[in-house]
Amino acid sequence: MDNVIKNIIGRDVTLDGLFEENRSLIEGNSSSVMNALRSDAFEAFRRLGIPSNKVEDYKYTNLQPLFSGDYSLSLTPDTLVENVEDIFSCDVDTLDSITIFIVNGWYYARNKPDGLPDGVRIGSLAQLAKEDPSFLEKYYGKNAPYLSDGIVAMNTMFASDGFYIHIPRGVTVEKPIQIVNILMSEEPLMTNQRNLIVLEENSEARVMVCDHTLTSDKFVINNVTEGFVDRNARLDFYNLQNQHNATTQVAGFYIEQKEDSHVKTNNLTLHTGVGRNNITLKLAGTHAEGHTYGLYLLDKNQHVDNFSFIDHAVPDCFSDELFKGVLDDHATGAFTGKIMVRPDAQKTNAYQSNNNLLLTKDAKINTKPQLEIYADDVKCSHGATVGQLDEEAMFYLRTRGINREEATILLMYAFAYEVIEKIQVEPLREQIRTLVEKRFRGELDKCHSCVVCGQKGTGVSCM
Repeated sequence: MDNVIKNIIGRDVTLDGLFEENRSLIEGNSSSVMNALRSDAFEAFRRLGIPSNKVEDYKYTNLQPLFSGDYSLSLTPDTLVENVEDIFSCDVDTLDSITIFIVNGWYYARNKPDGLPDGVRIGSLAQLAKEDPSFLEKYYGKNAPYLSDGIVAMNTMFASDGFYIHIPRGVTVEKPIQIVNILMSEEPLMTNQRNLIVLEENSEARVMVCDHTLTSDKFVINNVTEGFVDRNARLDFYNLQNQHNATTQVAGFYIEQKEDSHVKTNNLTLHTGVGRNNITLKLAGTHAEGHTYGLYLLDKNQHVDNFSFIDHAVPDCFSDELFKGVLDDHATGAFTGKIMVRPDAQKTNAYQSNNNLLLTKDAKINTKPQLEIYADDVKCSHGATVGQLDEEAMFYLRTRGINREEATILLMYAFAYEVIEKIQVEPLREQIRTLVEKRFRGELDKCHSCVVCGQKGTGVSCM
């Protein structure tokens, strides 16, 4: 760790003060494109700060105490891991993917994505900023609300690296692109990672991001991903979270779609401490389709807050949203889904649903589906349900010789099935099916396996 600059965030050190103290180092490890937004982001952060539950969009998750305390902040690439390949080896032979690694928010220097079609670029965002600044400048900061959201402002202040994916016009990437986000440290760590995904006209890609922890220290993660999907392009995006209970993660995904584009996102939280997912789809071209799905499985004192904003900015677009949660023990969850239909967005079709299963009287969920419609020729619906296991279905299974524990698992799996089946990558879908069943059986009590492909880690216990 000698080559890594660390700064302790203590009770007497503010995040804006830490930024001012280390600004020259942050900017020295970055580029003019990313540095150009830091001043405005800094002023926005000083005005907004880390959101508390007094901020309407964060009313169910107070992030302020989670982002305070003693944490190290990595300001240069971490050299703790020299050979990621020695730690991870895929156990699912059928998952043939293009795999890259991110270590503590920094692009792993030894990544060698093989088998890329001509023109496809995958690499370090920091390196892109130096090699092709005009390309990055076209997209960087255009979707992420760094002037109105304190968490995004913080990310824009501190972030220096992450991954980027650029699929040129007319290219289809047949293999899934797998991003493995690794967190490991010898002390509590805070990371800020910035990512960019660009699909040009008539292109297609499937991207899988797997977040997980390899050591038992506390982690605070602030990731922002901006996506741009051009005319008639198709993006399937999967974010799979499997982290120990001492992890706090805010993951923001902000995407803009042009005409005839097709975007599908699926957020699956199998294990975490506190999670907040911000998902924004802006349908900015006619006949664009946006599909947003999510599944969260919580127990103990875990908490996950899914916040989505589907913006129908033009006519003749379609969106479909489905989030499901299973909460056990003292777990808490939240879902806020907002569909906005702009005044000119006639002939909009938009559907939203949030369904939750509470297994104990102490588990709690706050759900807030919303429609804001300023056009009159639309078809829109939204709804939410909160309930317990169906006793009639339980009785039916018990009368057929199935014990109560097995019947409970079957009913929970049937509840989650609808979201799992939205996964289009078959090997991934089969792996998630297995992991979800293990989660329900209480077998997935250690965060030592990559959700995507069952890769072995260090066997860290979930507290």
